[in-house]
Amino acid sequence: MKLPSHGSNPHFLYQSLQITKPEHVVDFSANINPIGPPPELKKKWPQLFELVKDYPDPNASALINRISMKEKLPKDTILMGNGGAELISLVARLLSGKNVLIIEPAFSEYEQACESSGCRLSYHILEEGNWELRLERLLPLIKNADAVFICTPNNPTGISFEQHSVLKLLEECQKHDCFLIIDEAFHDFLEDGFTYASWIAEYPNLLILRSLTKMYAIPGLRLGYLLANPDIIGEIKNFRPHWSVNSLALMAGEISLMDENHIENTKQLVSLQSKKLKHFYENNGFIVSDSSVNFYLVRDSYASNMLPLFQFLLRNGIVPRHTFNFPGLEGRWLRFAVKNECDNQRLMEVLTQWRNHPSFLSQEE
Repeated sequence: MKLPSHGSNPHFLYQSLQITKPEHVVDFSANINPIGPPPELKKKWPQLFELVKDYPDPNASALINRISMKEKLPKDTILMGNGGAELISLVARLLSGKNVLIIEPAFSEYEQACESSGCRLSYHILEEGNWELRLERLLPLIKNADAVFICTPNNPTGISFEQHSVLKLLEECQKHDCFLIIDEAFHDFLEDGFTYASWIAEYPNLLILRSLTKMYAIPGLRLGYLLANPDIIGEIKNFRPHWSVNSLALMAGEISLMDENHIENTKQLVSLQSKKLKHFYENNGFIVSDSSVNFYLVRDSYASNMLPLFQFLLRNGIVPRHTFNFPGLEGRWLRFAVKNECDNQRLMEVLTQWRNHPSFLSQEE
């Protein structure tokens, strides 16, 4: 069974499983803001068409200046990229031929990019269910690593690792001259907005990946940035193609970052809907990850095999993200984005139908 390695684009998933796609589907597989893009971006969109006639600013000066003020970091610690995927690839080039440790489960792009750059990979798989950072197991691995990838808030679990554990990991990495790459693509969904960005100045071995496409719902534009020591930024910048970020994306980033209400409105919606969903799952025999952001993992406590449920959801127009390509999960969970009330209600209705469906009942026998 060859399934797509990412969420979104549901038609690929239906083709892979040879399931007829319903006329109407709700895509829970992409972790995008359920509110959508900021209203101001939609309002100004017709004006942005004029930007297609000129080359983009290769230095992304205006957007970097805005990020610098927002993060309270020097401008030379920021590098814009054509989405998180490009930045991960650029970091992987920096690590070419080195020993890289990936803390799993995690975003699959780390592995793919590092393999392409000839890195020697090793893995630390977290214990399923609570996915805690067990430092007594993890820290001994650092002495053999040149770099460590960690994603927090974690994709796919939605869990935020304890701050003292991550900082201890950062200290240990510095002692062993090892880079720590922290992927914070979903940090702005956290209620307190916590970030490790303030440690950039103190730890020259720290690199932080950020995305603007998740919170601002602009994945089609591709926009992200890297925070790191100026020397690292300078070295990675040499790998990046000229004009890698287009003019529309740069301006969309500027407009989006000006709308602070958008983030607060999103957090309120995600918090409210997450509580409703958690209540439903706990009262209907489902196990859900202790997520702190806009997506979560779910497992049916009455079934050992999630594939029948996965197929049932697809046939009923609900598209979750499979976990077959996440080490440490191997398909035992399904990932869902938190969406608007109407879509979440539809999900709960279909899951209620599953409880009375022959496919589920046959597993109980």
